[in-house]
Amino acid sequence: MATLSTFDLPISGMTCASCAGRVERALRNLPEVATASVNLATEQARIEAPADSLDRLIAAVQHAGYQVPSTRLELQIGGMTCASCVGRVERTLARQPGVLGVSVNLATEQAQLSITPGTTTEALLAAIREAGYTAQLVDDAPPSAEHDADRALRQERWRVGIALLLAAPLVLPMLLSPFGIHWMLPAWAQLALATPVQFILGARFYSAAWRALRAGAGNMDQLVAIGTSAGYGLSLYQWSITPPGITPHLYFEASAVIIALILLGKYLESRAKRQTSSAIRALQALRPERALRLQDGREEWVALGELALGDRIVVKPGERFPVDGRVLEGRSHADEALISGESLPQAKEPGDAVTAGAINGEGRLLLETTALGAETVLAKIIRLVEDAQAAKAPIQKLVDRVSQVFVPVVLLIALGTLVAWMMLGAPLQVALLNAVAVLVIACPCALGLATPTAIMAGTGVAARHGILIKDAEALEVAHSVTAVAFDKTGTLTSGSPKIAHLQAADGDEQALLRLAGALQRGSEHPLAKAVLERCTDQTLPDAQDSRALPGRGISGQVEGRQLALGNARLLADSGLAPGELGDTASAWETQGRTVSWLIEQAPDARVLGLLAFGDTLKDGALDAVQQLHAQGIHSHLVSGDNAGSAAAVANTLGIDSVHANVLPAEKAARIADLKRQGVVAMVGDGINDAPALAAADVGIAMGSGTDVAMHAAGITLMRGDPRLVPAALDISRRTYAKIRQNLFWAFVYNLIGIPLAAFGLLNPMLAGAAMALSSVSVVSNALLLKTWKPRMTGDDR
Repeated sequence: MATLSTFDLPISGMTCASCAGRVERALRNLPEVATASVNLATEQARIEAPADSLDRLIAAVQHAGYQVPSTRLELQIGGMTCASCVGRVERTLARQPGVLGVSVNLATEQAQLSITPGTTTEALLAAIREAGYTAQLVDDAPPSAEHDADRALRQERWRVGIALLLAAPLVLPMLLSPFGIHWMLPAWAQLALATPVQFILGARFYSAAWRALRAGAGNMDQLVAIGTSAGYGLSLYQWSITPPGITPHLYFEASAVIIALILLGKYLESRAKRQTSSAIRALQALRPERALRLQDGREEWVALGELALGDRIVVKPGERFPVDGRVLEGRSHADEALISGESLPQAKEPGDAVTAGAINGEGRLLLETTALGAETVLAKIIRLVEDAQAAKAPIQKLVDRVSQVFVPVVLLIALGTLVAWMMLGAPLQVALLNAVAVLVIACPCALGLATPTAIMAGTGVAARHGILIKDAEALEVAHSVTAVAFDKTGTLTSGSPKIAHLQAADGDEQALLRLAGALQRGSEHPLAKAVLERCTDQTLPDAQDSRALPGRGISGQVEGRQLALGNARLLADSGLAPGELGDTASAWETQGRTVSWLIEQAPDARVLGLLAFGDTLKDGALDAVQQLHAQGIHSHLVSGDNAGSAAAVANTLGIDSVHANVLPAEKAARIADLKRQGVVAMVGDGINDAPALAAADVGIAMGSGTDVAMHAAGITLMRGDPRLVPAALDISRRTYAKIRQNLFWAFVYNLIGIPLAAFGLLNPMLAGAAMALSSVSVVSNALLLKTWKPRMTGDDR
């Protein structure tokens, strides 16, 4: 039977006794709930259930139609050294009143909490300090925190250098022995070299071990402190009992070298962890601290905190945009590579949107501020990446369970090793050294770093290429996707009609365009914009007496000829037959095209030609589908468009199956049907796609779409390039592979190392080197993800 915990959940939305009863029944229906009672007056539910059932309790309340209100809190935790520390901090915080959920990340040294309104942060900080760690609010970190971190890394490097210099003479005799050189430092010299390493440079292990012991818990520092102290103490004992004139068997070098190697491993680990968070630092560095505001005809530099929506901002060539805004004056290009991953500068002119953090190109621009602070696109990107890097993948639960019992079990194995060797008749020093080797090799640093470093590296490199992964769960699920369902308009196609085909009765297509463009000048109709877009290189004549023909098209007089442009109904009303163009029009309509006829009504009634409009495919759409097929992933088109239009797109791209005429409300149901056959990702960009994105195993939203779609999705693509879809699935697979590799090696180090040490096949110095190597190798393996690049080339016919 799992240990029961008491939860006090606040419930919002209850208005009467029947509401309280409904919530109570919903909770009691969960098999793991022992007791549940709901108080309408205090709007709280008191529940006894296993400690790991909080998510299911909240889900039950929400399923009953009510909410568990919560706010988010981020804490910076200091003093954590291994997976056991992470587990202890999580358990400490989870026990505090008002904490609904907590996730602690060893790589970022941060805790993310979901707390009920009114929960005091002081109590949470005090609980962490009582557990033996330091804590502060992330928002309270001083502005110099980045500089302080660099300085701490430099200090750590100096400590490592000093430790290695002091330990080198101690280990030198062992290195010279194979060459027949038998030389040993005097005992007093060994003591003089080992003592500062043990008690000054190694003081961090003693202080952290004492804090953990005081809190009634175990961590890697205790293993290091006990193991090296045993070696140091054994050396003093051997020295004290050895008669004068005889060289004693001392083990100062083992203790000093172990501490030096572990300090080296921690330094390399810290440096590598800094690299895994480089994506966040690069994004944060994009934010300027000031902006040049234009007010009452004067330009003045002001802090970003002084700006308001609607303010006018001047951005000069080469400067970063300080805010999200809309261009009022000027023309330029914007380098958005670090924000969206778009390698080419994007043209900006009046009316275009610009994003904070992008670099202005060659022109001076005047902007109107549309978003500030936390509401800018850059701030939202940073928040998404931070959330993803701080979150835990479901596979991490295995590590959490192991870490809870790891240190006590290792201590028992070390004690058993000591006793067993002594019972077998081994000298005390041999038994003790083997026990020390067990303690040192077993440090669970690698276990704690295996998952978070891979997630940080994977989500960081993905963000640099315009792929924002919202949480670790989306990352873990995405690696097993077997089918991708695409929305059509705005996802695989541009979302705006363009002239796909045209044919003139007399063969002169340029003349046909010229006359159609003259009729459409001044019109805001989407088809009119498509015609005028094709006429940009032509001089258009004026049209007189232009008038709309409701349900049919438009008419007007051009160069003395009465012309009309419209649909088949216009053709019929004018008494004209399609003639030889009829078959062409039917073929285009079968492809899902919208066909418009240009006719002359006077002086001669005749058909001049026809134009077919269609939503053009995005660059990269064909390559995206081909890449998915190469990965063994099936593709589906789920669209509200007519069957002909959807089939034309699917046939061109080679999509496996088509679901056309699907209403927005039906899209989620279609996704649910596909999920019965495997793991499904849904790609969309509109409000109508949000239910389907939420229903899919993984929702992928185009960043060029709506905020609603982005909130419903687990992955957001900052550019509307369909090739980012297979790229997102590829980086998720590679990241998950790194997680599995890291966990495999972290477990292997211990599964192989502990028995070797216990059987006397691994001396303490080698154990220390192996322990340091395990952490460094895990982080280094994760850093290989930083070399990943999406495949963005292909045949885009």
